[in-house]
Amino acid sequence: MALLVTAALTPATAAAAPSITWHGCATGPGDSVGVELDKAGAQCADVAVPVDYRHPHGRRITLALARMKATDPARRRGVVLLNPGGPGGPARELVLAGTLMPEIAARYDLVGMDPRFVGRSSPLRRDWKTDTFTRSAGPDLKTFGESVALAKELARGCAGNDPALLRAASTRNTARDMDLVREALGERKISYIGASYGTYLGAVYLQMFGSRADRFVLDSAVDPEAYGPGLLRPTAPSLDAALRNWARTAQGLGETADQVLATVRDIARSAERRPFAVGKYTVDGHTVPYVFFAHLYDDRPAAQAEFTATVRTLRAAAAGLPTTPSPALSALLDGLTTGSGSATDRAGTPVVCADRAADREPVTYYRDIQEHRAAEPLFGPLARNITPCAFWPVAPAEPATRIRNTAPALLLGSTGDPATPYAGQLAMRRALAGSSLVTVEGAYRHSVFLKGDACVDTAVRDYLLSGRLPADRTCRP
Repeated sequence: MALLVTAALTPATAAAAPSITWHGCATGPGDSVGVELDKAGAQCADVAVPVDYRHPHGRRITLALARMKATDPARRRGVVLLNPGGPGGPARELVLAGTLMPEIAARYDLVGMDPRFVGRSSPLRRDWKTDTFTRSAGPDLKTFGESVALAKELARGCAGNDPALLRAASTRNTARDMDLVREALGERKISYIGASYGTYLGAVYLQMFGSRADRFVLDSAVDPEAYGPGLLRPTAPSLDAALRNWARTAQGLGETADQVLATVRDIARSAERRPFAVGKYTVDGHTVPYVFFAHLYDDRPAAQAEFTATVRTLRAAAAGLPTTPSPALSALLDGLTTGSGSATDRAGTPVVCADRAADREPVTYYRDIQEHRAAEPLFGPLARNITPCAFWPVAPAEPATRIRNTAPALLLGSTGDPATPYAGQLAMRRALAGSSLVTVEGAYRHSVFLKGDACVDTAVRDYLLSGRLPADRTCRP
């Protein structure tokens, strides 16, 4: 196992630390996030960083930051940088979470940095009419061909950007940005809380700049070897397990879990045979499995009830009955068909494609889907489908980071995580040999911190306040 890698052994930032001038956050009355940040007492700033760290004095882009200062300045011990995952999730508004973790917010400045090309940090042009490329390949070669055509179209929608910017969108460069921001904040070390993709970003920082890392919390870790364009490939079994867990409690869709699952399969097959209307939206065999997928990230009662209501609506629509989707379902379908939603995947696709090269032969994806179709009939064609990275206009500028070090970090996870399967979380635990893992056993949720698990939240609080890593432990939901 490699020793902790320091910045001296890594291509570190040769750029001078930028100055930070803090100011108000709202750019106008229509900036709802900025208005909310201002009301909470946050400060915002814009920091210039190099596009390409191999040319630290060349072209620059601007990163958007928000900060909530420690509420107990006499006992302040540093900065916690926050990242929600994605990739493509903006982070500035995460500083508002201080109200949910008051003891941590008392001792640390909370800083949210929109990663490069995400949110307000020099966003790239993305001509997409959808929030996400994630779709099912459908039942046959014809529908797979439709997925190939969509992936090509979405790749073309990003091809109008300067190739130098697309090559610079990598996680390694975001980690370099983090370190430059650390220096600009005047901090010798920085702490961190990252979820989902944010765990990979945190692990890359630990590998590249481990001597500058203080207390790192990685929630629902991705497998560091699987992260990239094929990130979803291992998820079909965990999605099936989460679906069955929901089916045990779904009301009005069948007498047993098996009957509920049969209802779900019937809806999916109906969509494959013929698209049907859900209110003003049309869904088909590509999009219905994605609607199921999008509802499986949270196993708490309110989320499960919302999923049940969605399946009832889809069942009625598949039968040809007029339906009125809930506001949440309307927002999901609107994002799928118009690109009006959060568009995290749209913002994050350049990152995924810059981190690892994808196989560029469509037949490879189709064969993989067919080989697994019997075992993964619902989610396999979605998880293993082709992505825009197969047609990306530029290749990654540098190899992906190999995570192997002894950096201390607190890992969090759940055994039934549908999006980052537990086997991948264990792989991250092995790659970060100095870490410990707190597991919520029997839970089917993606991200566990601040989700009502006192066992998890206490472990995070105690670690960030004391610096003592707990032993590996199991929590019950």
